[in-house]
Amino acid sequence: MKEARILLVEDDQNLGQILKEYLDVKGFSTTLCRDGRTGLKTFKSELFDLCIFDVMMPIMDGFTLAEEVRKSDKDVPIMFLTAKSMKEDTIKGLKIGADDYITKPFSMEELLLRIRAIMRRSQRGENAPPEPTKFKIGQFNFDYDTQVLKDNAEGSEMKLTSKEAELLRMLALNKNQTLERSKALKQIWHDDNYFNSRSMDVYITKLRKYLKNDEHLQIINVHGTGFKLIETSNETEPAQP
Repeated sequence: MKEARILLVEDDQNLGQILKEYLDVKGFSTTLCRDGRTGLKTFKSELFDLCIFDVMMPIMDGFTLAEEVRKSDKDVPIMFLTAKSMKEDTIKGLKIGADDYITKPFSMEELLLRIRAIMRRSQRGENAPPEPTKFKIGQFNFDYDTQVLKDNAEGSEMKLTSKEAELLRMLALNKNQTLERSKALKQIWHDDNYFNSRSMDVYITKLRKYLKNDEHLQIINVHGTGFKLIETSNETEPAQP
């Protein structure tokens, strides 16, 4: 999977730097610009998979920047960041062609979930079938978008970390089939080196613990290859909305 490239245009120096560092750590290649004019120049000179624009900026605001971007690219996803929560601003952003709109202050986790949702939609294409994000795994319901694993038998819920959710989703999508170690490492950790491999083993152990209440579920090692989520009854399938 190629590294997604994000153009981030944010005039708040502290917030901009924090967002860039966070997105870089999460595996994106992030270019940060401090004003709309520079952002537009950068967009025209490079290729990006997603644009994140602050609305209130000097020189050129985010709405004007998005309108200029849309003149040359009708398809690149655009997300707005704003301190405003006025309905009129939301409508204006959507009319320009925004894919999402998030109001400050927001959590990094919420931003990441929204980015992933946008990227899934754009990579999938309009005519491709959607990939499931909700799963029934034995006595559990797993919602990838919210990263919540619900134990229906116990009536309890657990909030998973980003990597736990990514790994469980890959296992569920490949249920009763081998998930190759290298594939999971490259998609989630973006590198299949030794240290990341050991880290993944730790996450596999955690997932086994989370699923242990259902005796019909197992995550087994496939020697030299990877892992397999086995369900001996009630097949894992996308959950009904």
